[in-house]
Amino acid sequence: MSTTGVASTETPTNSPTPYRWRWVALFVILAAEVMDLLDAVVTNIAGPSMRADLGGGASTLQWLAAAYTLSMAVGLVTGGRLGDIHGRRRLFLVGAVGFTVGSLLCAVSVSPGMLIGARVVQGLFGAVMLPQGLGMIKEMFPPRESQKAFGMFGPVMGLSAVCGPILAGWLVDADYFGTGWRMIFLINLPLGAVAFLGALRYLPRGRAESKPRLDIPGMLLVSLAALLIIFPLVQGREYDWPVWAFVMMGASVVVSAVFARYESRRSSAGLDPLVVPSLFRKRGFSGGMILGLVFFSTMQGFMLVFNLYTQIGLGYSPLKAGLVMVPWSGGMIVGFGIAQGVARFGRAVLQAGTVVMAAGVFGVWRTLETVGSGVGPWQLLPSLLVTGIGMGLLMAPFFDIVLASVEQHETGSASGTMTAMQQLGGAFGVAILGTVFFGLLGGGIATAVDHRADGLRGQLAAAHVAPAAQDRVVADLRKCASDRAVTKDPAATPASCARLEKDTRAAMTSPEAGARIPAALKATASSAFEGGFGSAMKTVLWVVDGMLALTFLLSFLLPRQARPEESGAH
Repeated sequence: MSTTGVASTETPTNSPTPYRWRWVALFVILAAEVMDLLDAVVTNIAGPSMRADLGGGASTLQWLAAAYTLSMAVGLVTGGRLGDIHGRRRLFLVGAVGFTVGSLLCAVSVSPGMLIGARVVQGLFGAVMLPQGLGMIKEMFPPRESQKAFGMFGPVMGLSAVCGPILAGWLVDADYFGTGWRMIFLINLPLGAVAFLGALRYLPRGRAESKPRLDIPGMLLVSLAALLIIFPLVQGREYDWPVWAFVMMGASVVVSAVFARYESRRSSAGLDPLVVPSLFRKRGFSGGMILGLVFFSTMQGFMLVFNLYTQIGLGYSPLKAGLVMVPWSGGMIVGFGIAQGVARFGRAVLQAGTVVMAAGVFGVWRTLETVGSGVGPWQLLPSLLVTGIGMGLLMAPFFDIVLASVEQHETGSASGTMTAMQQLGGAFGVAILGTVFFGLLGGGIATAVDHRADGLRGQLAAAHVAPAAQDRVVADLRKCASDRAVTKDPAATPASCARLEKDTRAAMTSPEAGARIPAALKATASSAFEGGFGSAMKTVLWVVDGMLALTFLLSFLLPRQARPEESGAH
């Protein structure tokens, strides 16, 4: 038995005395979660600056985010199991160091290829680091405190999602020491150092009674299955959903079935599986995986589409768009606090959160329907606050219910699988709601131009534009505005917009027309753009509420309490 450092304060998992430094250790784990969540979103804001500095095509922007998501998703299940084999504290330390080194490589990148490769390094080491946190929380906290500990993930995720774009926009604009976009990665160096030193001092040195062997064939199969499903979900929309995307997703189902059969046979033979099959015989865990997949799809998809709407549709700056979401994050903290006071109601708290969140999303729809394209941050505040409260109520008991029945030898496998489920859910949400949004957007903007066509023709007629030329210009504007909104490369000029410019020049038969026509086109396009974005956003909000209704129904798969046998305790 060790007598130095934190080991002297450690408590065996089966001891009634809780681990002494559990709350400090929780904040170390949450710091790692923050690093991951920030780095998952910052390239969405800083991507254009990166491309302007390093070069590269339109696909560069896509791969800056995709390389991170793919590499992390592929490694998460294996990363969780490695914690069972080599110790969760040790793997957390390795992951923190590797993630920090990957951040440094990102910051010093001199080409798009180097930056994308460094993002892969970040993702792989993040897959080693993140699953260890859930497992250690389960070990460190007694049952009466575990919901409070797990529930803190909700507010942290919400704050990180809001603060990430704000931080990225601020750091890029501030250009400290001439670093520009590189500072969004350099800031991880002190964060990584704090996480490493905190882990070294405060995380428990728990050791498993038996040391399982790594299932190499299972690792390869689950990694292939993850790649086959995540890649088309992340990249499918960018390529207009080609046939190969659906072939890959179908192949993922086949590989997953092969993996499940292999793991079952390996377990029956008395060998150590990568994913312990007994996990899925537990009602809390299996039901939680299904519910979590739908819920995290809803959450990530809603956040993506709402950020697109505020920044592109309403023209908010990244900073202003981030600040709009502050009530949502604040609401999550309020919801988390309420959940602690009613924790004894178990599953009912999660269900109430789903209802409240759905009411908040409906409130956002009602606000857009009432106010229209001139909606401002203060008008969105009440409904976003309610949405956040609902989400806090929903997430507070979620991890506790799902992991409560997981046994010690299953913890690493369960943690990796849960974290992978969050990544997969996020990819599903972005793919589904992003596709719905952009699928509606082009038609919505074209319809908005149609609604404004008579007024535009009147202005063109006043500028002495012939009727035939008016028809051409209106038709060109309709097509150009629609194409501009859904183009994959914002820097590219759609052919329809080039045609609009040509026909507009031809219609300018006088100096007066030369001044009035562009102004009329700009005003009409801007108004139609806002109207089309608002129309698409309102439809997506109905889809989000439908997904929350499905989440509510799936919640009945969960047990009523995390620990029914302890319902009368404490």
